[in-house]
Amino acid sequence: MPFQTTRWTLVRAASHASAPERRAALDTLCRAYWPPVYAFVRRQGAHPVLAEDLTQGFFARLLEKDDFAQADPERGRFRSFLLGALRHYLANEHARENAAKRGPRPLSLDSAALAELERAFEPATALTPEREFERAWAAAVLERARERLAMEQESIGKLAQWRALEPYLAVTDERGHGAQLAATLACSENAVRVALHRLRRRFGELVRDEVRETVAPGEVEDEVDVLRRALE
Repeated sequence: MPFQTTRWTLVRAASHASAPERRAALDTLCRAYWPPVYAFVRRQGAHPVLAEDLTQGFFARLLEKDDFAQADPERGRFRSFLLGALRHYLANEHARENAAKRGPRPLSLDSAALAELERAFEPATALTPEREFERAWAAAVLERARERLAMEQESIGKLAQWRALEPYLAVTDERGHGAQLAATLACSENAVRVALHRLRRRFGELVRDEVRETVAPGEVEDEVDVLRRALE
């Protein structure tokens, strides 16, 4: 992360810091919240490339109008603030398009890339835009926590162990794999269990760290519960 601080501070930096810091803050926020914003726009029915344009425009608008300054942990979760701002932005864009009476945009996209994007939003999932937003938000939180854990393991010289155990991070019962993992890592099955327990515990801590950066102190566990439900 460009700043060793909370995302609430990043939000404020995106509005009030010097130009280089504003750019860095916006880049970090876009990376963290692009997936849920894009997912919401897609579930509203936007074409993949149009959804990408709208997502880009939304974040640019937030910075241009200094809307990040309105975000305050005492007034609610940043996730809720972002969703409200997104709804407002999309409504304005829709009204502007109608007023201008524009036709469909000429869009083009590589067929393979388009197919990959479309598979993520099959109608069979039947999720509302709000549920899609929360699911993508939760997945992004877990991915950031996983990336941080991987970096930690590499920094202490345990990258090989991490690569072997990472697929079992979310598996509560690794029976049937213990002996194979022990052989791969040249250690006992008990050592494998201990290592997995420590990784899962640290992963949980990092997930809470990510959540803690966008909510008031007393709301962390409630937000973790929302995250769990979003992935069900």
